[in-house]
Amino acid sequence: MNKPNENNVKGWNLIVDKKPLRGSFNMAIDDFLFQSLSREPQTYLRFYRWERPTVSLGYSQDIRKVVDVEYCQKQGIDIVRRMTGGKLVLHHEEVTYSLCSSDRETFTSTLIDSYRLISQALMGGFEKMGLKSYLAEAPPNSYLRGNLPCFSFPARDEIEVEGKKLVGSAQKRAGSKFIQHGSIPLEEDEGFLAHVSFLKKEDSKGRMISLSQALGEKVSFDWAVECLSSGISEFFKINFKPKVFDAEEKEAISKIQEKRYANKEWTYGVRSCFLPVLNISYKQKARPDPTDPTNQRG
Repeated sequence: MNKPNENNVKGWNLIVDKKPLRGSFNMAIDDFLFQSLSREPQTYLRFYRWERPTVSLGYSQDIRKVVDVEYCQKQGIDIVRRMTGGKLVLHHEEVTYSLCSSDRETFTSTLIDSYRLISQALMGGFEKMGLKSYLAEAPPNSYLRGNLPCFSFPARDEIEVEGKKLVGSAQKRAGSKFIQHGSIPLEEDEGFLAHVSFLKKEDSKGRMISLSQALGEKVSFDWAVECLSSGISEFFKINFKPKVFDAEEKEAISKIQEKRYANKEWTYGVRSCFLPVLNISYKQKARPDPTDPTNQRG
């Protein structure tokens, strides 16, 4: 990564988890990063992988309507529930990103603007791969109201290539901070998705694309992350500083995993429209936010 050469160049914390992790631990890390944001402008960018195929649910989704739990259990597919809204995603051979920030100067204070900015930055990374991508228009109302998976249709300002959805993302905001995370498939997995999600055959055709399909060759996680991080750095005119979790932070992440994302009550229960904030044992303790609706795209 380029080192800052001007005093006014912003520095973001960069985390690249090359080792695949359990779904519940991935979600706990994202949750921890969101909670640990300070009031001062601060940003974390993370790229990560999954230890095994994992279904992630949007915060308020009814698991009985969107996931074939019996099939997942027989096939060894994990199920987790995200802290963000949005629809079901099957994470497998992919690059997953998360970006959380309390920097309103860079991202503005609205979901719509920050979502579009992040998409445009990701597009800079895809351009470095040799892909021509563009922002999607609004999806049909039937998709917004229904139980189709995330990659069935692009949401407004999500990224398309060749008329097909390449990135599925969801965002949550609370006060001056937000987190957005998203899935970028490296390989095609539509058949697998149909099994886990009650997806009808006619609904799974031709609406999503992987990086390998788009480029016509196998794409590695490392190369994709290199292109994406470079594109994001150039778009936002920032530099990265590697972030490594210390022992205290790792302990806090493990507690979040145990209490929330590895907890069957959290995963299988029907959620209300408000998300309680865990009080983690860490330097910056999270404070409950009574005005914390779960936001979404994708």
